[in-house]
Amino acid sequence: MTAVLKREIGSYYKNITGWLLAAFLLVFAGIYCMAYNLSGYTARFETVLSAISFIYLIAVPIISMRALAEEKRQKTDQLLYSLPVRLSSVVIGKYLGMLVALALPVLILALYPVILSQFGAVQYASAYGALAAFFLLGACLLSIGLFISSVTESQVAAAVITLVVMLLLFFMSGLASFIPMEGSASLIALMALVVVFAVVLQLLAKNPLVSVLTAAAGCGALYLWYQSDPSFFSGLFANMMQAVSVFDRFDAFVGGVFDLTAIVYYLSIICVFLFLTVQSMEKRRWNE
Repeated sequence: MTAVLKREIGSYYKNITGWLLAAFLLVFAGIYCMAYNLSGYTARFETVLSAISFIYLIAVPIISMRALAEEKRQKTDQLLYSLPVRLSSVVIGKYLGMLVALALPVLILALYPVILSQFGAVQYASAYGALAAFFLLGACLLSIGLFISSVTESQVAAAVITLVVMLLLFFMSGLASFIPMEGSASLIALMALVVVFAVVLQLLAKNPLVSVLTAAAGCGALYLWYQSDPSFFSGLFANMMQAVSVFDRFDAFVGGVFDLTAIVYYLSIICVFLFLTVQSMEKRRWNE
């Protein structure tokens, strides 16, 4: 794992990717800090972090697109399979490499509250709690990007798919308001999710029968549930979208609340997608 980690860190800083991420993040942080804190005469650095969270929409696809997709395209992933380590160690090494690329500019951002303290009273607990959550939000999104990179052989495809997923996550609460409150709308939306899950299962397992049966069983179970209790589905999908929104959970930290449930939620997503990434690589290993 250490060898993989060193290789990943070197790859980010021997080319422009790591430096571009740091410059991109720090430039926007500086602009918003000047606009909100210096021009707005406030020492709340949390508002800056909230404003620049959109950066992950671009940063995550850029960092994660080459993590595994490029290895598969160049067939160098065979070297990873031949290493005397478990694939989970390889995945964790690559993931930690991405976290290091993100952590360096975040550590520089940690100086901002100290600087702002020269101009006003800074709530350090709130500022650094929001900064920690900002990093954890990025770590959560990077785990999703790493998984997407593991199921495609094209950097461009990985970047585009990750960008679409990031946009959906970013605008999830807004999209939820457009979902009709009728139970039938929630039923259709949930069935669509089951189909998407079956497609992902097909990508991982390469077993059409299992995927079709999963989709049929899931949709059938939802339909029977709807027939027995239609009122339960009223507004269900919209509420689910708001509950699972990763960006909305960051808002609690911006408001000065250290939300432990959000921390557990982020860590759970990280674990789930790292597990799925390992399974994706294991499937490819035994298929070749």
